[in-house]
Amino acid sequence: MRMVAATLMFCCAATVFAAGDEVNGHAYFTKAELPDMTKILPPFPAFESARFVADQSQHLWGKLMRQDEARAAQAQRDAVYSMQTVIDEMGPLFGLEITKEGTPEIYSILQDVCASCDSIYHDAKATFNRQRPYAYYNEGTLIPEKEEKHRYEGSYPSGHTVFFWTSALLLSDINQSNEAMEKLLARGYEFGQSRVIAGYHWQSDVDAGRMAGSVLYQLIRNHERFIGQLARARAEFKEKTGTLDVASMTCVFISGSPQNIG
Repeated sequence: MRMVAATLMFCCAATVFAAGDEVNGHAYFTKAELPDMTKILPPFPAFESARFVADQSQHLWGKLMRQDEARAAQAQRDAVYSMQTVIDEMGPLFGLEITKEGTPEIYSILQDVCASCDSIYHDAKATFNRQRPYAYYNEGTLIPEKEEKHRYEGSYPSGHTVFFWTSALLLSDINQSNEAMEKLLARGYEFGQSRVIAGYHWQSDVDAGRMAGSVLYQLIRNHERFIGQLARARAEFKEKTGTLDVASMTCVFISGSPQNIG
């Protein structure tokens, strides 16, 4: 069965552009091809407004959470903006070890999705130019070594949240079991909350980051190259975990594009 599955996967891969390079991956869109998030996201709460009170309350909650050593340590790990952090933190929940050699299709699609994240929020952060909470209060954070680098960088929306929330959406799209989805999306949510706990973002920054990530993933999901990659990644996951039903698997290609991937 494994040999048949591997043959099917090789056949699929041979007819579709192989995405991903050694380091950076291939983003699905240029910045110019993406929507302007300043026209989608609401303005951030004005400082000292009634809506800002909720952000201030969550900031205090975040500082209290730092007293929980395990949660503070998680927030510090979550501050490392990298695909490896996604693999280390979400891999155990995904149900399969993700490596370049052992799961090349899953690794490649994750690499490309991660490479696509910066462009959806970069200009919005610069345009909104919101002051970060630790700068507003002139206080320390859980990640002191990054404070000067980001002190004058816009806070809204949270780029870390975009990155990790989008990654969680992808992994739950590959392993489609309800159990995996629950765990992966819950962990993806906590990545955003870690930014509040670390003191680098207001809650509304994080909420906007999840919205921007969802917008981005919806666009990616309709991209022709991604559709082919997703089919292969799902097949690879099922083959590696012994859950591939070859008899029911449909791998029909029309003009190099896979059909009926679910």
